[in-house]
Amino acid sequence: MTKNKKMVEAITSMDEDFAQWYTDIVKKAELVDYASVKGCMIIRPYGYAIWENIQKDLDARFKETGHENVYMPMFIPESLLQKEKEHVEGFAPEVAWVTHFGEEKLTEKLCVRPTSETLFCEHYSKIVQSYNDLPKLYNQWCSVVRCEKTTRPFLRTTEFLWQEGHTVHATAEDAQEETIRMLNVYAAHCEEILAIPVVKGQKTEKEKFAGAKATYTIESLMHDGKALQTGTSHNFGDNFAKAFNIQYTDNTGKLQYVHETSWGMTTRLIGAVIMVHGDDNGLVLPPKIAPIQLVIVPIAQHKEGVLEKAEELKGRLSKLVRIKLDSSNKMPGWKFAEYEMKGVPLRLEIGPKDIENNQCILARRDTGEKLTVALDEIETVVVQLLETIQKDMLERAKENRDKNTFPVRTLEEFVNTIETKPGFIKAMWCGERECEDKIKELTSATSRCIPFEQQKISDTCVCCGKPAKHMVYWGKAY
Repeated sequence: MTKNKKMVEAITSMDEDFAQWYTDIVKKAELVDYASVKGCMIIRPYGYAIWENIQKDLDARFKETGHENVYMPMFIPESLLQKEKEHVEGFAPEVAWVTHFGEEKLTEKLCVRPTSETLFCEHYSKIVQSYNDLPKLYNQWCSVVRCEKTTRPFLRTTEFLWQEGHTVHATAEDAQEETIRMLNVYAAHCEEILAIPVVKGQKTEKEKFAGAKATYTIESLMHDGKALQTGTSHNFGDNFAKAFNIQYTDNTGKLQYVHETSWGMTTRLIGAVIMVHGDDNGLVLPPKIAPIQLVIVPIAQHKEGVLEKAEELKGRLSKLVRIKLDSSNKMPGWKFAEYEMKGVPLRLEIGPKDIENNQCILARRDTGEKLTVALDEIETVVVQLLETIQKDMLERAKENRDKNTFPVRTLEEFVNTIETKPGFIKAMWCGERECEDKIKELTSATSRCIPFEQQKISDTCVCCGKPAKHMVYWGKAY
C-alpha cells in the first residue's frame, strides 16, 4: 500500500496548482510525452486510444448525416492562400512556411496547412458544375500546424489532430441548415460520449472565424472555472465561393455561387475530458471513450485457482466491454493506483475468498464505491454499471457548471464576480464591439457565445447601460 500512496501523492492537488495538476496527469497517465520540437507532443498509445474512440464515434455520426471522408495535401501554395484576404489575415501570425526542398529554394513558398479551406475551395471549383453536383459533404481527418507561443498538451499545441468538415450547397438556407446540424452533432457527441455538458450559441463578430459569415460554438466549463471552446461550426456564405469562383448552373440555366460551411473538433477534447472529470488521483474517463472499461485485478494470484477464475471472467466479459486482466507480479495496491491514475471506469477484484463465495468486488472509479456482485450476475451488472457511470458523470458535470454560472446585471458586479467566483457569467450586451473590448480589458473575460436559449437578465447592457440586444455567456478561457 506504500507504493499506492506514493503514486497518488505524485499528482499535484488541483486546488493547489491546477495547471501543474493537469500536466502531472497527462504525463503520469501516459497520455503524452514532449517532442524535441517546441510546442509539439507525442501522443502515447493510451492517449491515442482515447482519440480513436472519439474519432470512431464522430466519424460514424458524420457518415450517418451523409458525409464522406477525403484527404487534402498538407502544403498550400502562398498564391492559393492569398485568394481569400480576410481568411489569410486571420491566420498570418500562426502560419509555418516551407521555403526549401533539400538544397533547392522553392519558387513559391508553401504553407503547412493551418486549416484547409483554400484547398477544398480550389477542388470544389473544379468538380462542381451544376445543381446536380450539390451538395458536396466532405470531411477530412488530419493534423494541422499553427505556431503557438504558449503551449499545453492537447489544449494548445503547434501541431494537433482534428477533423475538418467542408461542404458546399446550392442555397444559403441549405448552408445554414448544415452549419447548425453539425453543431448539434458536436453537442450530442460531447454530452452522450464525453459526458461534457455544453452551451450552444453564436460567436460575436469579434470572435467569429476569419472569413466566415457566422460562427457557432459549443462552450464547456472546466473544473477550474475556465471556459473551453469544444467545437465550432462556420457558415461561410458565398465569401469563399466568390474568391475561388465556385459556381454552378441552377435548374433554370443561370450561374450561381455555392454557399459553404466548415466545422471542426480537435484533440483538445481529451484536454476537456481531463479538466471536467479528473480528480487528485488522476483521470476519470467516461466509459464510452475509455480504452479499458474494466480491469481485472487478481488478489493473492499465486494461490490455486485465482488466475484461472480471472481468465474465465475475462473471457465472459470481453464480449461485452473493453477489458484488461493485469496478472503482473506488482502488488494489488500498486495496480489499484495505476488504473485509478488511468481513469479506468471499473475495477474487478477477485481473490480466494471471493471464489469460495461465488462473488467478486466491483469498484467504481468515479465515486470510489465498492459493490459485492454474484459471479452469476456479473455480465448484467457490469453493463448496467457502466451505463450508470456514464450517466452520472454527465449529471455531475452539469451540476458543477450550473452552480458555477452567475447572472450579473452591472459592470461592478461583473468585475467582482469574475475575480471571486471562477465560472461562466451571464450578462446582457448591447451588441457593440466597444463594450466587448472594455469588458475584456477590465476583466480578461471574453464573450464565449450568444446562446440560442436566451434569458432576459435585465433590459440594459452590463457595460454601457444602453438597451440590450442579447444575453451573452462570458468567461476566462483556455
